[in-house]
Amino acid sequence: MATYHYVAASERFLCEEEPLAEVLRERREHYKDQGKTVDFWLVRQPAFLEAEPVKADGAAVPRPAAAVVSTDAKFIDFMKLRLEWVARGQFEAPTPAVPDPLASL
Repeated sequence: MATYHYVAASERFLCEEEPLAEVLRERREHYKDQGKTVDFWLVRQPAFLEAEPVKADGAAVPRPAAAVVSTDAKFIDFMKLRLEWVARGQFEAPTPAVPDPLASL
């Protein structure tokens, strides 16, 4: 089981209004240069926001939602500061409530 950290907001905000693709592309290039494995993902309509451990925090996120999910808490802290108007949280997976941390609805 791993701890996943996330920032979530409306899909429109994350995928259209913010330069998220550019930020993620730059991060991928940085990881490639450092020889690191990518540990972050963009999930559209993330199923984990409906799961019991996250449901209360996820209720404040407008639907349809999108999230950047990572096992790197510092990267998610950076994303929260960079994007400002997002919800931040964490959850454990895989569990019975969240069998796949990257699943979409």
